[in-house]
Order: sequence, then C-alpha cells, then structure tokens
Amino acid sequence: MRDSVHRYFIINKPVNMVSQFVSSHNVGLLGNLNYNFPAGTHAIGRLDNHSEGLLILTTNKKVTKLLFQGPVPHKRIYLVQVKNVMNEETINCLRNGIAISAKEGKEYVTAACEVQVVNNPQLICKQAEPLPPFIPVTWLLITLEEGRFHQVRKMVGAVHHKCKRLIRIAIEDLLLEDLEPGGVKEIAEKDFFRLLKIDNWE
Repeated sequence: MRDSVHRYFIINKPVNMVSQFVSSHNVGLLGNLNYNFPAGTHAIGRLDNHSEGLLILTTNKKVTKLLFQGPVPHKRIYLVQVKNVMNEETINCLRNGIAISAKEGKEYVTAACEVQVVNNPQLICKQAEPLPPFIPVTWLLITLEEGRFHQVRKMVGAVHHKCKRLIRIAIEDLLLEDLEPGGVKEIAEKDFFRLLKIDNWE
C-alpha cells in the first residue's frame, strides 16, 4: 500500500436527500450538507431518497469494486421500522430467503440473512424515534451480504408489510454510531480499509 492522496468520509444521510451531488430533479443533494468536500468525491453504495443513515463518500474510485464487487461479500446492517406487528413465521420467511421483483419482470430469491426484532431501537440508533404506542410497528435489525436495488423494502413488501423507515447503521465494522443526521466524519485511510475489511492494493 502506498501513501494516498485520497480522502474518505461517512455521513448520516437524512431523508429527502439523494446520494448524489448533481441531479436534474428538485431534490436534496449531498452538496447541501454543511461540509466542503474535495473535488471528485462520490458516494459508495447508495441509499434512496427515503432511506437514512450510513453512506460512504470518497475520492477513491476503486472502493466500489473492492467493497461491493469483490469475491468476498460484505455485511450491511439496517434498522428497519415496518407497519404492524410482524410475527415469527413471517420473520423466518425473511431469514430463509424470499422472492422479490428483479429486472425485466423476473424474480430473485434473496439469500439467507440475519433478522431479529428490536424492542428498544433507540439503544441502537438514537434517531429511531418511537411512535405513539397505539400505532403498531415492528423494528427489525436486518443484516445482508447482498445489495439488490431497494432490496430491504422489497423483502418487507413481499411479506405484506410496509417499510416505514430504513436506517443503515453499519457496513462491516464501519459504524454510524452517534453521528447526527446530516453530519460528516472524515476517516483515515488505514482505518477506513481496516473497518471495511478490504485490502487497498495498488
């Protein structure tokens, strides 16, 4: 590994912001964050407009291939709020893999994954604000090793629940922790690659 001029950041992406600096649509952009990112900064592993949480930004174009297109899968962990109470049978359907819609009208069966019910989501992520008790919801902690387009939302929809909130809290050992929504944190290169469990080979 040689000395690098690249820079590495994580942000806590708020809702109503896309994972881009430029868009032809009237949407919130990464450039609206109160931070002076260097030229060439781009997002890795995007979150959609309605999703929140951990998003990686870097000037290093190799990271996408190293992290998401390499031979070893990497974990993404999501805190997910779904409408109504989800029973154990339904949770097991998510754990064991479920058919979701894919490109060109085809179906894709998701890989087995980790799913657990979270009774106090604020202990995991403080922005997981509780709803009034008369509104039935379930909070789930879902750990995936794949990242299909809108996969978590499609999985939840496939078992007849609606995803109300989706917060990515970790990619491997790179954690959102207590970073405020809209907050930015720069990470040293050696720590960035160590926490993501990838090698930075030239």
